[in-house]
Amino acid sequence: MKARLLKSSLVALATLVSAGGALAETSIKFANDWKWEGPAAPLLTAWNAGYYEAEGLDVQMDTGKGSLDAIPRVASGTYQIGAADINSLIKFRDKNPDLPIKAVFVIYNAPPFAIVGRKSLGVSSPKDLEGKTLGAPAPDGAYAQWKAFVKANDIDADAVKIENVGFPVREPMLAQGKVDAITGFSFSSFINLKANGVEEDDISVILMSDHGLDLYGNAIIVNPAFAESNPDAVKAFIRATVKGFQDTVADPAAAVKNVLVHNDVAREAVELERLQMALDQNIVTAEVMTNGLGGVDMARLTRSIDQIGDTYEFSAKPSAEDIFDDSFLPDAADRMLK
Repeated sequence: MKARLLKSSLVALATLVSAGGALAETSIKFANDWKWEGPAAPLLTAWNAGYYEAEGLDVQMDTGKGSLDAIPRVASGTYQIGAADINSLIKFRDKNPDLPIKAVFVIYNAPPFAIVGRKSLGVSSPKDLEGKTLGAPAPDGAYAQWKAFVKANDIDADAVKIENVGFPVREPMLAQGKVDAITGFSFSSFINLKANGVEEDDISVILMSDHGLDLYGNAIIVNPAFAESNPDAVKAFIRATVKGFQDTVADPAAAVKNVLVHNDVAREAVELERLQMALDQNIVTAEVMTNGLGGVDMARLTRSIDQIGDTYEFSAKPSAEDIFDDSFLPDAADRMLK
């Protein structure tokens, strides 16, 4: 009898502890910048592997509609954390100085912003855009850098016709020759063009980072009220995310399978190619290999803000410290790639 009572008491205690632990979990809604494609593998790897759960976090991840999309979603508090273009965040902070939203982890050390054209349509270099039609979705992160790209490459902007196109028709329009080039993320537009029947040898990818723009790319941003109230949860989220990136770099083929779990129309070979492009061109850079994942060189970030100011009139120009907060990052040794 005593044994049964003891067992019942232990079970009840375990249930209470379990319930208490569940109640103690911090809930986080995360807004991604885009659909679940290859480059999202690090986040989805951390999610599927249970790294967030192990940190005491109850994370929900949702897709987005472009690299600007998450900024208002996170600023409003609808989502606590998200992924967005850090350069668009700089402009947002200028326009909304009372909303001190900051980046806390850089995803793309080198941005994937690109002009993607077709050689058969006469576009292989920046100056080739003069006299051509450029298809650009208004909320596209790459298009947001257009004026700075124009200045850096001495392009006559008046000689380029800009056609506002939707994301779904961007690559099909270029494949059909209805535009001569498009703005986009290099790995997405390149793969999508091939899927639309354009031969690889006919595709020209003009990376803005190779043509005068010293910018960072997408970053993880956090709602300021949430960060102030839950600093340990933000640190835990970043720790888990770092593990997802480290796993992905170590074994991209395994990591991309996590994308397929959340995108049942994705093709493994296509998403692996997309992921590998992002790793090679945007994530695993010399700066990251030296300093670790997620951080920034504040002097470089300052230069990038200045460069944005070359073609954008700031009302209240933010500083690098206004944009990036490194206090949530793990030690550099824990962010290194092997």
